[in-house]
Amino acid sequence: MDTVLVTGGAGYIGSHAVLALRAAGRAVVVLDDLSTGDRNLIPADVPMIVGDVADTDRTGALLRDHRIGTVMHFAGSIIVPESVADPLKYYRNNTAASRSLIETCIKTGVGRFIFSSTAAVYGNPPTRMVTEQTPVAPVSPYGWSKLMTEQMLADVAAAHQAFRYIALRYFNVAGADPQGRAGQVTPNATHLIKLACETALGRRKVLNIFGSDYPTPDGTCIRDYIHVSDLADAHVCALNHLEKGGNSLVLNCGYGRGYSVRQVAEAVDRAAGRPLPKVEAPRRIGDPVELVADSTRLRDLLGWRPRVDDLDLIVSHALAWERR
Repeated sequence: MDTVLVTGGAGYIGSHAVLALRAAGRAVVVLDDLSTGDRNLIPADVPMIVGDVADTDRTGALLRDHRIGTVMHFAGSIIVPESVADPLKYYRNNTAASRSLIETCIKTGVGRFIFSSTAAVYGNPPTRMVTEQTPVAPVSPYGWSKLMTEQMLADVAAAHQAFRYIALRYFNVAGADPQGRAGQVTPNATHLIKLACETALGRRKVLNIFGSDYPTPDGTCIRDYIHVSDLADAHVCALNHLEKGGNSLVLNCGYGRGYSVRQVAEAVDRAAGRPLPKVEAPRRIGDPVELVADSTRLRDLLGWRPRVDDLDLIVSHALAWERR
């Protein structure tokens, strides 16, 4: 079997993908610039190259030297409010860097590509349940930067018969490795469950609830939270699909049920054994009202079956990681 290159493999989701690939018996190499990642999240025997995916010469040599057959591309910037304040950073780190990586794959004959996309491509969808056929209409530069990369992949696959890809549109990723080997270490993270766990442990004074006047039952945003380990398993399913000759796909990754910000905070209250201090704050620019995945195609086409579909379990794993 060919070796898999995981870009951004020292990051939150990428490191869990490395663990899932290793559990599946796959050879893995990581490429990460360590701007937000942590080498300690990667097993010691997994080769790691510190570098930028946009460095085409170095990346090309890596692909050839390690006989890479598939690239899993996680590297990029992911903070929605930051993308609104600094859009050019996102178009450089996400769109332009991905273009360089895709071109390098074409030049070196790497024909399989699995892309870390996002539900942010849907913006504020017109229906509660979001399918892959729901119109895309990003409301942030982050969402646009990912959608542009999806379009590049589609165009490249149409132009190069030997190139196939899967773009996985993540909904809200949360939790940590149940064995405590990896979790979220991103500086200045904006993920709700991580922030709530940090508040429960006294690292933050309060949990800000951004917006309490949305048109939802309790006035706060609703999201579909998927455990990071289940998401990592989806990447292994995507790899298996492509290696068997499967067609290019764009797939939602979520559980199909949504929880409001207040419901998530209550779950952390339960896990911590006490109520968190909370403060209502203004809405954040670029936050959609509700995003819930219809992941039927992921289940049917790739055979993906979640193992940790439980909000309280997701929160308990996240809190255990923060307590380590």
